[in-house]
Amino acid sequence: MQARVALAETWDSLADVCRGLRADEWARPTECPGWDVKDQLSHLIGIERMIMGQEAPAVEGPLGDHVKSDFGAMNEPWVAARRPLGGDEVLAEFDAVTAERLGQLDGLSDEEWARVGFSPVGQVPFARFMETRVFDSWTHEQDVRLALGRPGGMGGLASRFGLDQVESAMGFVVGKQAKAPEGSVTRFDISGAPGDARQFAVVVTEGRAAPADGSVRPDVTLTLSGINFLRLGCGRVGASELEAAGEIGVEGDAALGQMVLSSMSFMI
Repeated sequence: MQARVALAETWDSLADVCRGLRADEWARPTECPGWDVKDQLSHLIGIERMIMGQEAPAVEGPLGDHVKSDFGAMNEPWVAARRPLGGDEVLAEFDAVTAERLGQLDGLSDEEWARVGFSPVGQVPFARFMETRVFDSWTHEQDVRLALGRPGGMGGLASRFGLDQVESAMGFVVGKQAKAPEGSVTRFDISGAPGDARQFAVVVTEGRAAPADGSVRPDVTLTLSGINFLRLGCGRVGASELEAAGEIGVEGDAALGQMVLSSMSFMI
């Protein structure tokens, strides 16, 4: 299954970029509020352990002001419990847990991959659930790489899966969050390596947003890199910050462009 291959790709890439880090690098803040580099690995360890049916560790005291939802409160104990540990110890656990999970995935039958069950995106086949795990894992890999100033992990299967997930949310962003006007067409021009780069448009018809035919003339075209497309979609950075740095292009209806860009974050 492609999701299994993509998980191995992003997990290996994340582990490799973390090998040999100094203590101050493990403690470097990331764009996830309240989490440093080490916390990112702790989070992924926790999610995979939950999938394996293990209970979250008991943690006393407040979880922190960065925890804003029940979902965050469910995730945070796995992170908090590992804060006293050294980065190399957390990395060793990450290596062990991800190897175990990949071994489990290797043992699944085609029927098990196709079986419908719970996932964060609803009742879906298990293969689709694992695609969300690719998205989450690759996103956190990029959080770590940005914090360390070590770009990478682009142009592969995991990045394609991840950016596909962001692209699939743009109908919700344009139609529901930005409330773009009836009949308007917003085009996205995303730059990057083959597989990451993409051009697509969203049109609002009868109050609903849907993919637009490629021949339709856009009212506005938004141009940005694949990594910034991810950062905006996941709420890691605001559009104004990227615009100030000259990292977003807006051509056409500037007001519509601002409506969409300011509504890009779709993550809970």
